[in-house]
Amino acid sequence: MKTQVGIIGGGPSGLMLSQLLDLKGIDSVVLERKSRDYVLSRIRAGVLEQGFTDLMREAGVGERMDREGEIHEGVCISDNGVLHRIDLEKLTGGDTVMVYGQTELTRDLYEARDARNGKVIHEAEDVQPHDITTDAPYLTYTKDGEEYRVDCDFIIGADGFHGVSRKSIPESEIREYEKVYPFGWLGILSETKPVHDELIYARSERGFALCSLRSRVLSRYYVQVPLEDTVEDWSDERFWDELKARLPEDVAARLETGPSIEKSIAPLRSFVCEPMRYGNLFLAGDAAHIVPPTGAKGLNSAASDIYYLYHAMVAYYAEGDASGLDSYSETALRRVWKAQRFSWWMTSMLHQFPNEDPFDQRLQEIELEYFLSSEAARTSLAENYVGLPF
Repeated sequence: MKTQVGIIGGGPSGLMLSQLLDLKGIDSVVLERKSRDYVLSRIRAGVLEQGFTDLMREAGVGERMDREGEIHEGVCISDNGVLHRIDLEKLTGGDTVMVYGQTELTRDLYEARDARNGKVIHEAEDVQPHDITTDAPYLTYTKDGEEYRVDCDFIIGADGFHGVSRKSIPESEIREYEKVYPFGWLGILSETKPVHDELIYARSERGFALCSLRSRVLSRYYVQVPLEDTVEDWSDERFWDELKARLPEDVAARLETGPSIEKSIAPLRSFVCEPMRYGNLFLAGDAAHIVPPTGAKGLNSAASDIYYLYHAMVAYYAEGDASGLDSYSETALRRVWKAQRFSWWMTSMLHQFPNEDPFDQRLQEIELEYFLSSEAARTSLAENYVGLPF
């Protein structure tokens, strides 16, 4: 099989790039290790930056998002029981965020690729990039016991942290940065009415909590837990009691509880791989970087990678201009590190850190107090939260 762009990974990043390129007449093949049903069963974040929603519309897949997604003009931060609203729209001059589940936007992208007869191959096992430092890279994979080859001009690694793409780069050619946080998030999904119209980030002496939502009838809640905790340690009843204890009293009083339909614990960490290009292999999304979920930047950082790759490839194929491809890593990493800084700052300001000394604890309290009292600081959060310009 011959194509122009070979894409490893059939999640939102790979599908979005394939769709955008197709609209410009650039051919691609997407290889996904799992089945479509498996990909669509994954529960992920759903707070989309302004730039992401614009990219969805440019890709021709924004109609259902605009119809069913919820525009949020603000976000709330609770400091030991006192709720403060950050007016995103006012502080940024009109920008907002959209709450729309990753599962739904992935479904929209799949349907768009189907409508255009896009080549998305599921259950492609043993995917391997070859000759990535040459002008003729190719991919091999097996399906139903047979081996296949895809010749291409470029390979995009959008296959996540554990994927084969980054591992195909010699260790001597990359540098990895990582920070592991000493706690995790226990999250549940419940078919209950959200407790608030906007997200609530709550700091309390008991630990961090987040009230989020997927729709008017589907809520997503999190509490900070020790890394050694397991899902089995947390009954639904214990979770709801702990969540209420970390929220303002009036918010806790109207919290609607119910059985969890999904429950999991996610450790928090930051990770960046530099550079994001090796030969004709380009990394995107979690294959190159991971952020703590506190700032809602994971999926959005991946979208910015796709934005840069898309425009670079259009320039290359339409005009023979390779400058965007040559500068991709440097350009993408500038925005990646800004997202890392914001996520680290939000995480550091709102969580309880075990064994933290009294000096650092007081600094954390003063940092939050200053942020809440300063319009300039709130503006900085708002600009980062709705998304820095591409």
